[in-house]
Amino acid sequence: MSYGLNVVLVEPEIPQNTGSIGRLCLATGSTLHLVEPLGFEITHAKLKRAGLDYWEHLQVRRHPSLEEFMASLPPSAPKVFFSKKAGHTHFEHQFVPGTYLIFGKETAGLPEWLIESHALETVRIPMFDARVRSLNLSNSVSIAVYEAIRQLS
Repeated sequence: MSYGLNVVLVEPEIPQNTGSIGRLCLATGSTLHLVEPLGFEITHAKLKRAGLDYWEHLQVRRHPSLEEFMASLPPSAPKVFFSKKAGHTHFEHQFVPGTYLIFGKETAGLPEWLIESHALETVRIPMFDARVRSLNLSNSVSIAVYEAIRQLS
């Protein structure tokens, strides 16, 4: 069963994370969207190693910029932006089939303008120790995708 989820990585920098997320997307029937610029080449050996031999079977869409990606979405497309700056958690969000789960790059997250313009659609994954600045991107995507699937099942 597939819920038509879309995982969007905005300017990903670490090929191993993207490879692992690609494998997760294939396992869950999700489409992977990569928003350029990327911090690596798609042919990068570490990316393929993390995605094993699954990469060729994955639904991947590339977008030349965040602005072009956002403009390509219908206004009614369900979107959820993930940021540690959000006021409410992903547990409080009601996911629907076809949702775009949007994540920022590993070193900087999503741009401030995007978070501000979509404040009601922005959620965080709770962390209970202030010494932890952030979770690994591939872990965050896994948490989000499987929460969406849990809600939709």
